[in-house]
Amino acid sequence: MNQWLRDLYSSRLRGKTGQFGQQSGFRDFFPRVLEGEEIGLDSEQKMYYEPWAMLLVKILVSIFMVVTLSLIAEFVSPRVAGILSGYPLGAAITLFFIGVEMGPGFASESALYTMNGLIGIQGFIYCYYLASSRIHARGKWCSMTVASLAGMVGYLLIIFMLQRLKTTLVLSLMLPPVSFILFRLLFRKIGNVGIQNRVRLNVILLFGRALFAAAVILFITWAARLVGPAWAGLFSAFPITLFPVMLIVHFSYRLEHVHTLIKNVPNGLVSLYLYALIVHLTYGPFGICLGTITAYLTATLYLIMTQMDLHPSRIYRRSREKNRG
Repeated sequence: MNQWLRDLYSSRLRGKTGQFGQQSGFRDFFPRVLEGEEIGLDSEQKMYYEPWAMLLVKILVSIFMVVTLSLIAEFVSPRVAGILSGYPLGAAITLFFIGVEMGPGFASESALYTMNGLIGIQGFIYCYYLASSRIHARGKWCSMTVASLAGMVGYLLIIFMLQRLKTTLVLSLMLPPVSFILFRLLFRKIGNVGIQNRVRLNVILLFGRALFAAAVILFITWAARLVGPAWAGLFSAFPITLFPVMLIVHFSYRLEHVHTLIKNVPNGLVSLYLYALIVHLTYGPFGICLGTITAYLTATLYLIMTQMDLHPSRIYRRSREKNRG
């Protein structure tokens, strides 16, 4: 990610007049965005802070998703929670707001970086998995702390290396699918273990999880601002929803349960990959709203196929087994 990308992910319009300012107004601006028109901005209109509206929406949606995924892990299975953790929410909000403020073409290009950022997320969970497996005998708190630090180091190293690559459509099309296959192989020995003895839920526990999720999200957001614009882009793809869910499951249940969740994250991230790809292809020609709807339909269809055991790889595997039989 270069200087342009850091402007892209953390830019905010100043309260000036202009195409999105006081003179033109949102009422005049929004129809042009719906039609897919490019809205240009000069360099003085960019700051290294997210819009407060986008930040607030992201925090609220992330808190809701953390609590919901923790409940799905308990009442359905950690496997399903791992798959659903890849459903595009936080990234979709970011791309949508970027499209509204910076223009659909700008958001279309940023989607390519979102696709590559999925590699960093998988690096995070893999390092968390390795560290938690090795340190588990020293206690849960020690395991969670060391695993979290290891995950962050792994994430930052991968994203830092990705920064050095020139992001293109071909590269974004190739690298994430290769990473999905690689991490599935690395996680193949992990079993899918369901939660049998659930903790007793109450309002206080759910409220505590929401507060914990908010604290983690705010900390990551604060850390991204603290390091300054030169490094803030590194945090753009951080698993801000998945990380609190992993900690909640790790703290509340056994190590096997959080590993089950981790095992299935690459499967879920395919939906986010498809979402970002459709955004890149449709925001420019069709506009933000139609592009967002199309992208969500594609991502949702993939998750439905995965849950109904209609994934192409599984259909192919079953057909081979049937032919052998």
